Amino acid sequence: MSRRAVVIGAGLAGMLAAAVLSAAGADEVIVLDRDELPDGPEHRKGLPQGRHAHLLMAGGMDAMEELLPGAGLRERLLAAGAHEIPLSSGMLALTPEGWLRRWRREGPVMLTCSRALLDWVVRETVREQAPVEIRRAAVIGLTGSAGRVRGVRIAAPGGDTDLDADLVVDASGRGTRVVSWLGGLGVTGVRERAVDSGLVNASRVYRVPEGAERFPLTIVQSNPYVSRPARSAMVMPIEGGRWLVSCGGSRGGEPPADPEGFLRYALALPDPIVGRLISGAEPLTDVHLSRSTSNVRRYLEELPRWPEGFVVLGDALATFNPAYGHGMSVAAFGARALSRELARSGGLGAPGLARRVVRGAARSADAAWSMAVGQDVLYPGVRGGRPTAGDRVLTAYTRRMTRAATGSYAAASAIWDVTSLSAPPTRMFRPGAVLAAVAGSPLPPLAEAPLTGGELRRLPRG
Repeated sequence: MSRRAVVIGAGLAGMLAAAVLSAAGADEVIVLDRDELPDGPEHRKGLPQGRHAHLLMAGGMDAMEELLPGAGLRERLLAAGAHEIPLSSGMLALTPEGWLRRWRREGPVMLTCSRALLDWVVRETVREQAPVEIRRAAVIGLTGSAGRVRGVRIAAPGGDTDLDADLVVDASGRGTRVVSWLGGLGVTGVRERAVDSGLVNASRVYRVPEGAERFPLTIVQSNPYVSRPARSAMVMPIEGGRWLVSCGGSRGGEPPADPEGFLRYALALPDPIVGRLISGAEPLTDVHLSRSTSNVRRYLEELPRWPEGFVVLGDALATFNPAYGHGMSVAAFGARALSRELARSGGLGAPGLARRVVRGAARSADAAWSMAVGQDVLYPGVRGGRPTAGDRVLTAYTRRMTRAATGSYAAASAIWDVTSLSAPPTRMFRPGAVLAAVAGSPLPPLAEAPLTGGELRRLPRG
């Protein structure tokens, strides 16, 4: 008997899940998305954060390559114009505790490109590897019962239609209606938590000035320790000889949408380096704003009963403030949890499979959730949380570690491993990392960004 899997959402989480399901033996994999998908690396409506900076961390890249073995995904992205950024040497980062040094040692590597390019390369890679069908359709509900999901209900001009499936994956993203869909089957009591710092992202694309093609990724981080709104900015290289520049500000410190205000905002940060860089660059787009940035967690794994045949992955399960760059990696981790459970269970119809996948995907989101929420609750005007005593203790230790990292490779490497999602948060508490935090930085703080002579000549004067 043939087995059909239906995936809701053709974004990163959905396409990776589709690849997993096809490799696991599903005879038919249908991906449903309400958008008309572009034929190339172009922005689409269903990704509200698509125009803003996205970082593909080392842990997420590793998970994607595991899910698409032999596809050469990293090489495809680099060939399409993505950039590899070594965290140890290829980045200028002003933290709340000072500038991080750049080290001539190996460390985690992240990839930077537009979100449109990443989604397109992943989508085309999956299509080449697996017989996946993508349909344009709006899902309005689930069919079945509280004990088993049997398929999805689709809105259609001539009347709603049902599409049966042995397994349904909700990868519909930040706008998911999973709680109401479950309620329609009689599954209620989902605990939800939202932590909203009111972050607004403002982004604009520039042409890289001649001679600045190898200028490092540059970021001025927000400071959650001064009882003021978050204010940050990043210059990120993307494909096509362009910079994607994103400014972010929490409630009370939002960046403006007009070009002159955007530049003034960047120049007014604790270090004006981002503003100086773009003051001499040619803008290629308008300034795009987005306010869809809250952290939202749906604790589906806590329900006493979970319907067979239904899995929830990616932003539909846990959504993060995009400032931390973890959403894409967590989506890959969720798809990897699906892959591993399918391998252990032996197929789509194994009893308890869906519940185990949801629990595994939830565990894979925990570290990113803790990092995002642990910082966002510190900003004034945040909605949905206040720092606990435990948060304050952890914050104090993190500050000490970051201060040490301004001049200690051991401390910096611990932070890189955790923020790149290459290692769990416990990496920060290993003996070597604790010793580095206690000892502090053996070097004096840097008074300015650690630029090479060539980079300094490429930086317009302030």
